[in-house]
Order: sequence, then structure tokens, then C-alpha cells
Amino acid sequence: MIASSVSTLVERAEALCRDLRLQSVRDWKARTGGLAIGYLPVYVPRELLVAQGILPVGLMGAGADLEIIRGDAYYQSYICHLPRSTIEMGLDGSLDCLDGLLFPAICDVIRNLSGMWQMLFPDKYAHYLDLPQNFDRELGGRFYRDELETIARDLAARGASAPTPESLREAIVLYNENRAVVRSLYELRAAEPWKIPTWELYVVLRAGLVLPVTEHTTLLEAYREAALADTTRLPMDQARVVLTGSFCEQPPLGLLKTLERAGCYIVDDDFIQVLRWIRSDVPVEGDPLENLVNSLLDDAIASPTRYSDQDEVGGELVERVQRRQAEGVLFCAPSFCDPALLDQPMAVAAVERRGIPWTSFKYSENSGQFQVIREQAGTFADSIKLWSEA
Repeated sequence: MIASSVSTLVERAEALCRDLRLQSVRDWKARTGGLAIGYLPVYVPRELLVAQGILPVGLMGAGADLEIIRGDAYYQSYICHLPRSTIEMGLDGSLDCLDGLLFPAICDVIRNLSGMWQMLFPDKYAHYLDLPQNFDRELGGRFYRDELETIARDLAARGASAPTPESLREAIVLYNENRAVVRSLYELRAAEPWKIPTWELYVVLRAGLVLPVTEHTTLLEAYREAALADTTRLPMDQARVVLTGSFCEQPPLGLLKTLERAGCYIVDDDFIQVLRWIRSDVPVEGDPLENLVNSLLDDAIASPTRYSDQDEVGGELVERVQRRQAEGVLFCAPSFCDPALLDQPMAVAAVERRGIPWTSFKYSENSGQFQVIREQAGTFADSIKLWSEA
């Protein structure tokens, strides 16, 4: 009975993830009359959007569910797959329900995508969101606050509500609750990874990109309760690993299942970073907009899209390995992802200095064949278990 409950929740979440035409978003708009604003990875201030009565909608590509035809005509062959599928969905009408898109500063490809989007869809709102790389409150903080105020004015001019301190505080509380449940699921998976398979965690997290935040929190809580109550899942002798490099373009679901079948318990990852970009609760007291700004400056996770001194790259990864009691690292990056692949040598050096085993491979969101990766990950897991017991 409990197992079917888990299955039902996961099936619902997976259906939401694979709904490229965003029917749940269309239903929400028909029900509320509100605006829906899409965003690309990795982070946007969703609290601000919700405070304006807007549904934030995360776009993470089409995976293997869409044949890319027109999208390939807009980009060179040596860039990642995510913008191609985004363009394809825009051109085939899948994203017509969105009133605009936010393009966070990730890389040159996303910058170019923002300009291309404005040319292809001039009636839609489009904003390239520059996130500060100077974390001084008088410099980066003032810059970021100006960005937030600009977005709020732009969206209010298009029919959204103007944010108030009260509506911002209410939105912050809702997302604090959501982040707390997400953190609890990550803690549970690290402690008992057999209870929370990574591919299941991934789909229930990703469902939150199209659901209102309260509905997503309810889904996560229900999944956590069902997983805890399920006594049919038993521990296996698998290697505990941290998977890193997938912060923007997301790995295919089949790849995650392959890694687990190959003998790896993924006890930490960097999937869907918008859900965990802010490490802890955003303060509610005081100026809520300033609290959002300061949380980004002072309490954001490490990421290739966020500046860190060269000597510090990989330090946070080592800390995660130690905190999760992981036995190795899987560097899993999309092909042609400049931020991930440029940081990887420094991160590898950091884990090697601590004697942490690692291996690496690349993917694209529409990858469908995983035999080589399965053999590589299986050999890696076997070597960890062999040498750790020697």
C-alpha cells in the first residue's frame, strides 16, 4: 500500500516533468488569470515573482521527448543542447502560455539565447538577469537590488501586481518552507539512500518547476512520508558518491537510473539548483527585498556560475563529500558546458589532494545510450568497494 503511494506520487511528478506543453501552467492561468514567467537555469528570485501574483515556471530542456529540428538551425554544433530544445519548444508553440522569460547570467550561450528570444518573440517579456559577482553589499548588493526593482516594475507594467513588503514576506515564508523540505529530503537520502532513489528525488524536485510553491511543498512532504514508511526497500552494498557538474542542462532520467543500477548511491548532487541556491532560510523581519539581496550575496551555494577565487574552486565539493560520508565523486557534465568543464580541473585537483577517488563522463539532455557510462560507473563503484575493504 505504501509502495503504491510512493509510486503514485512519483508517476504524477514524472508526468509533470515530461509535459512539454505545460498543461498544468495553462490550467493555472485559466484558473487565476495571472501571469506565468518562465526562467532558465540556474537561479532566479522566485519569491519576487510570487509576491507579484506570478507563477514562476522553470525550463530545463526537453530531454529525449522532442525531436530537435528548427532549434538546431539556430546554434553551432559545439554548444550544449539546452538552448536548442528551448528554441524548438518556443517555435512549436509549447511555451505560448508563458508571458515572458528570465535568462539568468550563466554563460555566453544563454546570453545569446536571450537576444534570440527577443527577436523571435518580440511581444513576450524577456530579461537577461545579471547576477552580481562582487559580493560587497554596497556594490553587488546595490546592483542586484536595482535588477530586482527593474524586473518588478517591468512585470507590473504588464499586468502583475506591484510587490509590497507584506506580499514579499509571505512569499519568502512559502519558499523557506519549501527549501526546508528539500533539505530534509537530501538529508534523508544521504542517511538512507535506498529509501530515496535519486531518480525519484529528481522528478519530485523537478515537478516544482511548474507547480505553485505550496502545491510542490505538499508533494514533497507526501513523498517524504511515504518513503519513510516504506519498509520494502532494503540497503545494498553500493558505493556512496557525490555527482557534480549538472547544474544547468540536466541529465537524462535514464542516466540517473543507470548510475544507481551500476552500484552507486548518489548521496549529493547539484540538480535543479534554483531549489537550493539559498542555503538556509531567508530572514523575514526587516526589509524583505534587502533580505533577498543579502541571502544571494552571503548564503548562496558554490557554483561554476558564481565567482570564487581559483584556489577555492573544489573546496565546497570536498566539504560535501566529507559531510555526506561519500566514497567518491562522479564528474558528470553536459557536453560543451564551458562553466562546468572549465572548473572541473581545479575541482579534480581539490579532491585528489584529499585522496578522494573520482571519475568523469559527459552527456547531453537527449542522450539515450548509457552502456559505456554504466560500465565505467560500475567499475568505479567496484573499485571503491574493493579498495575500501582492503
